[in-house]
Amino acid sequence: MKTLYLMRHAKSSWNFDGLSDNERPLNNRGRTDAPQMGQALAGRNIQPDMLVSSPAVRALSTAALVAKELNYPPDSIRVIPGIYEADAEHLIDIIRELPDEASSVLLVGHNPTLTDTVNRLSAHSLNDLPTAAVVCLHFHTERWAEVHRTNSEFYFYDYPKNHHDE
Repeated sequence: MKTLYLMRHAKSSWNFDGLSDNERPLNNRGRTDAPQMGQALAGRNIQPDMLVSSPAVRALSTAALVAKELNYPPDSIRVIPGIYEADAEHLIDIIRELPDEASSVLLVGHNPTLTDTVNRLSAHSLNDLPTAAVVCLHFHTERWAEVHRTNSEFYFYDYPKNHHDE
């Protein structure tokens, strides 16, 4: 079985006029929500074999904050440039190219691509994945190249507002 965690980057800042979209950092809420979601994943005893991220500053920062909470070495985060501007079809291609040695992968990326990807890879339908939200899908296969809607199982969906009262 393969397990895929799709996580949208945490809330980013729009306060820096001179920065490109790729360079936008997390805002205060994002810097709070990302580790909070990392703690939520740790509370589920989740330890991904691989953590991959878009190269965008907000995505990579989210990945690093989550990695810290999961005791995943931040220098082992794999940056995949194609995640940044991928549509769902391209992101699914990226997922299908993941190494089979990794049974579980946490991928940090962007919307609307992540929502579209969840909707293509599972029977569960999402309207919009909020910032820092995580969806977990199980695939009944031993090869990433074979992940498909027909062998998927929607496992859980979690997001920061579920944890704000803790």
